[in-house]
Amino acid sequence: MRVAAIQMVSGIGLDHNLSEALRLLRQAAAAGAELAVLPEYFCFMGARDEDKLVLAETPGLGKVQDFLSDTARDLKLWLVGGTLPMATDDPSHAANASMVYDPRGKAVSRYDKIHLFRYDNGRERYDEAAVLKAGDTPTAFDCISRAGEVWRVGQSICYDMRFAELYRTLAADVLLMPAAFTHTTGQAHWEVLLRARAIENQAYVIASAQGGIHENGRRTWGHSMVIDPWGQIMALQAEGPGVVLADIDRGFLQSVRTQLPSLQHRRL
Repeated sequence: MRVAAIQMVSGIGLDHNLSEALRLLRQAAAAGAELAVLPEYFCFMGARDEDKLVLAETPGLGKVQDFLSDTARDLKLWLVGGTLPMATDDPSHAANASMVYDPRGKAVSRYDKIHLFRYDNGRERYDEAAVLKAGDTPTAFDCISRAGEVWRVGQSICYDMRFAELYRTLAADVLLMPAAFTHTTGQAHWEVLLRARAIENQAYVIASAQGGIHENGRRTWGHSMVIDPWGQIMALQAEGPGVVLADIDRGFLQSVRTQLPSLQHRRL
């Protein structure tokens, strides 16, 4: 099955971001992608953290959800909507949610980011918990390829990748990691964390990132990539908008798990 990690440099204009996402998704579909993953905050990177609260949508109702549903149906692909802000019972906090749509445009899965990023090195400071409400439910779904193969797909978002226990719980064939990693932390840890998650779970990893300098002044690391269950990078784009394509293969997945059955050797 051909998969696509979509890399963007999202700005403060919702309509422009959706237009850019559509352009890249059309490119992915034209290249044969059956599953496409947008990056975290693909629809909006505000001037302030609080700006995302204005865009928070309710389930089944909202411009971004309509866009994702329509695009999945029109392009006939499985579409993972990076993340978008979803309303909670607290108007001062939104959920950072990753929505999945099947090729008919039906919403089939929603994952709310469990681990909220906080970082302060004296020059850069981030605290997602100031405006986001953490999720609490590990989430996976079955993706059916055009050839009829069923892939178990585990969802996660950005900072989640530092918490290996989440991926053990997911027990998936493919791990999704839409992200907006800072340039500082990405340069240090992005690739090694992604490859570690692929190796220890013997799973494919699709990491779709924000990658560049944004209108709000923030700089993200990019380096969207697809990684195989042996930990090898299959395809990568360092910076700027683009589509990272790779073919995932169930036969190779099974051969890795058979030759080195580490998942069967777990003791704890």
